[in-house]
This record gives sequence, structure tokens and C-alpha cells, in this order.
Amino acid sequence: MTVLYEDNHIIAVNKTCNEIVQGDKTGDTPLSETVKAYIKAKYNKPGEVFLGVTHRLDRPTSGVVLFARTSKALTRLNEMFKSHEQIKKTYWAIVQGAPKIPEARLENWLVRNEKLNKSFIAKSGVKDAKQAVLNCKTLVRGDNYSLLEVDLETGRHHQIRCQLAAIGCPVKGDLKYGAKRSNPDGGICLHARKIEFIHPVSKENICITAPVPNDSLWQQLAASL
Repeated sequence: MTVLYEDNHIIAVNKTCNEIVQGDKTGDTPLSETVKAYIKAKYNKPGEVFLGVTHRLDRPTSGVVLFARTSKALTRLNEMFKSHEQIKKTYWAIVQGAPKIPEARLENWLVRNEKLNKSFIAKSGVKDAKQAVLNCKTLVRGDNYSLLEVDLETGRHHQIRCQLAAIGCPVKGDLKYGAKRSNPDGGICLHARKIEFIHPVSKENICITAPVPNDSLWQQLAASL
């Protein structure tokens, strides 16, 4: 586990593509418990350690995950994440091919299928359809893959994965949304690169950046910037 930032109220870590943020039916140890154990050992805390989950990343996705270390921070961060305006999340994605337009704003309506755990593009007005908006920019264009930067304006289920696939650029390794083949580590090349927000207690500007995964393609494309 790599800690990217910590103070008395919050802690941010760099999640790998194989970790889950919270416990699920797999029974695998979640990242939240790993962080609790880290805090308990580092600060020699007796009893139960408080740790609040403020947001989640899909299991195959890597990058910054922010946790709250106090109830005050948790309450305020939950409110900030709900607004989608007080916290800016930036993702990097390696996709097949490249978007036709170097910088684009994608607006779609998405419908989530719970049984398939997948989202689909729908028309406005379709039952349960929710508007999804993101801005994407091509950072590096390669022969087979491109590195994109994505800024979310909304936070829908599998939003980035679904919307990029819809323009013919599925995330590398994302078989669910049309990638040609899986990645050796079982993850997908979607990385929560950066998170920017006003600290819930100190009110300072905080910007936390997660290094890209230790993978040859990630390293190659990132080095091209």
C-alpha cells in the first residue's frame, strides 16, 4: 500500500487494480481494512480505528482513494462528493485507437443494468436514464493506444468506461466494454490520477496525485508527456 497524503483528518492511498475499496461478497480483504491496520500500527492506537469511506473506485481501476480519519471530515467530504462541484477528479485512461477530436466534451444518457453490472447508452427520457458528462483530452497518441485525460462532471456507474467505448475507444483491458483482450494483471487501464479539493477541516487547497501503475505501457506513455 502506498500512502499519498495523510494528516489528522484524512488519508489518501494509491489503489492497485486488484484491490477492493470496501468489503464485498468475494471475502477479499478490502483496502479500507488495510488502511485501518496501517493507522493502528503507525500511531499505536488501542481499540478500533475509525476510517470513513468517502468514495469508491471499481475494482479493476487504480489510483487515488480518499478516506476520512474523523467523523467530522467524513460528514463534510460526503457532502462535497455529492455536489460534484467541490471536488475535482481527474482520470488517465489508456484506450484503443484515439478519439477523432483531440479535446471533446461527451454528453450521454446512461442506464445501469444491475444484473450485468454494466451501463448502456440510452436516449433522453428513457426510464432510469441519467445524464453523464465528461471532458476528455488526448495527451499522447500512439500507434495502437492513446493516453487520455478525463475530467468528470457527473459520477455515473462505469461512466468513463461506457462513454469512451461509445466513441470507439474502449479502455485497454476492459473486456466488458469492448476491449480486444484482457490485461495480464486482470485490471483495466483506467487510473484515478488526481483529486483536488478544499480540506474539510483546515480549508486549505489540497491536490493529491497518484503515480501511474508500474507497467511498461503506462510508463512509456507517461514518459512521452
